[in-house]
Amino acid sequence: MGLSAAEVFDALGKDYETAFAGLTAHREELAWLLDQLPTGAQVLDIGCGTGRPTAEVLAAAGHRVTGCDIAPGMIEIARAQVPGARFEVADLRTLTYPAGSWNAVTAFFPLLQLTRAEIDDALRKFAEWLTPGGIFLLATVPADIENLEIEFMGKPVTVSSYPPEEFERLLTGAGLQVVRQRVVEFLPDHPDAIAEHDLFLAARKS
Repeated sequence: MGLSAAEVFDALGKDYETAFAGLTAHREELAWLLDQLPTGAQVLDIGCGTGRPTAEVLAAAGHRVTGCDIAPGMIEIARAQVPGARFEVADLRTLTYPAGSWNAVTAFFPLLQLTRAEIDDALRKFAEWLTPGGIFLLATVPADIENLEIEFMGKPVTVSSYPPEEFERLLTGAGLQVVRQRVVEFLPDHPDAIAEHDLFLAARKS
């Protein structure tokens, strides 16, 4: 059985940020999102990690950012690195907000260590939390897998995901319209990392 997400990311800490710092597609997607947001938007960053780059980039642009992560160690780092945003330890599986709370919800790679049922629930919740016209921005590793035991940056983890077309179907079913998606290949900068294909997908609430 793989380690929990909190155990993995508390252990990795800043090493995770360093490993993914070269993922230029992440910053490109954030640049696109900035062009879509109203002034002073309310943005929820699920799985915020160390706060970089997502919360840092969005807060620097004047948006009101709340970052959530299940790993307390990551939240400590994020609070120190990005004082312009607020951060809280939270499990996305139990997190709740009123409908229409956020202009945007970002989720860069927090879904992989969920079961498929939990992914489904999370996507529905994120869609509900968006204001009309709000944007959900997702990054994950797309694959037809469920409860697969792998090693991630030297840590044993259990992962689930879907192919890109299934994510599109799920988001459409949740009332969102997919407006942007691509898959890029990336090798994290870590001795135990392997090359991965990353899906970036944006969907808008009508």
